[in-house]
Amino acid sequence: MTDPSPERDSRHDFGPSRVGFVINPIAGMGGRVGLKGTDDVVDRAIALGAEPTANEKAHEMLSQLHTLVTTAGPPMELEWLTCAGAMGADALSVAGFVNVSILYEPGEETSAGDTRSAVRRFVDAGAELIVFCGGDGTARDVSAVAGDAVPVLGIPAGVKMYSGVFGITPALTAQILFDHLAGKLDVAEVEILDIDEERYRQDEWAVRLYTTASTPFEPSLTQTAKALITEAGEREVCEDIADEVIERLEAGPGALVLLGAGSTVGAVARRLGVDKTLLGIDAVIDGRRIGADLNEQQLLRLLDEQPRCVLVLSPLGAQGFVLGRGNQQLSPEVVGRIGPTNVIVIATPAKLRRTPVLRFDTGDRTLDAAFAQRGYLQVVTGYHLSRLVKVET
Repeated sequence: MTDPSPERDSRHDFGPSRVGFVINPIAGMGGRVGLKGTDDVVDRAIALGAEPTANEKAHEMLSQLHTLVTTAGPPMELEWLTCAGAMGADALSVAGFVNVSILYEPGEETSAGDTRSAVRRFVDAGAELIVFCGGDGTARDVSAVAGDAVPVLGIPAGVKMYSGVFGITPALTAQILFDHLAGKLDVAEVEILDIDEERYRQDEWAVRLYTTASTPFEPSLTQTAKALITEAGEREVCEDIADEVIERLEAGPGALVLLGAGSTVGAVARRLGVDKTLLGIDAVIDGRRIGADLNEQQLLRLLDEQPRCVLVLSPLGAQGFVLGRGNQQLSPEVVGRIGPTNVIVIATPAKLRRTPVLRFDTGDRTLDAAFAQRGYLQVVTGYHLSRLVKVET
């Protein structure tokens, strides 16, 4: 490996130029097939038809970054420290980066151990920032090795991303990285959270704080760590929201009603008199549950039979994501078939006080823009009560 040139030394004063980069190739594979994660269930996900998505997310970030570093004034020089093949080098090559050092060779089947070993190599080689592509599990692996000494930045590609180290979207992650490299962003300490996926698959929400990490931080570009928000009287407020939703549904009987995750949507299910999986997508027609914890293909089959559909969702507290975090079975094809105007968003006033904007990260920019084009989205907050909340992409 060659020593930095004098020119790179001058740039070094404005931010890191030696960046570690690792992709978790299996991140996010469990989402569309309804597995709520990929930990320990890769073979099952593949058997259900899951396909890798992490490299696509990584390529989106890297392509945007390449445009930024080659067009914004004098070209910004970077040295990438990465892994061979699908864990990094392939995506960097496709995006057009050439100053790449491969420090780790994974086996044919990758694991969390590969991620940790790669990050250790990056740190030992003097990486001043670790960029990774994955979800909360990958964030845990990366931060466990990077510790407090090296900042980390995540490209969102997992099923669930509750930690505060991720950019809001891959493209915005590129902007964070570029601004940090240019010396415009400082780092902040954020929480690394993860959910117990096995309990999650059993319909139990068990989120745990594992550690903290430093990350380049810009509040409009970096997602907030997931917050669970409740207040006294919350159950009564949820029941009022449910009454309003039921009244709207009764105006169009016979429609397929898809109920998203969370306790607020669970109140709608109780009002309908049906059982509800807390964390899955369930289907109801005229007060009868016809499907529970559905995956993408099951949803598409239902939409073939029942094209008239209403989707009821509640955003993640503080983060504001309505789509794209924990409900990837609502794929662009599924949501496109339903249509943005047939989505009812509900939230308690307590949640909205901590959730100033709504976000959509479906994986389809055109679809995300369709939600954002009006600027504001009506959110049901009670019986005959609603609030317009800003939508940001």
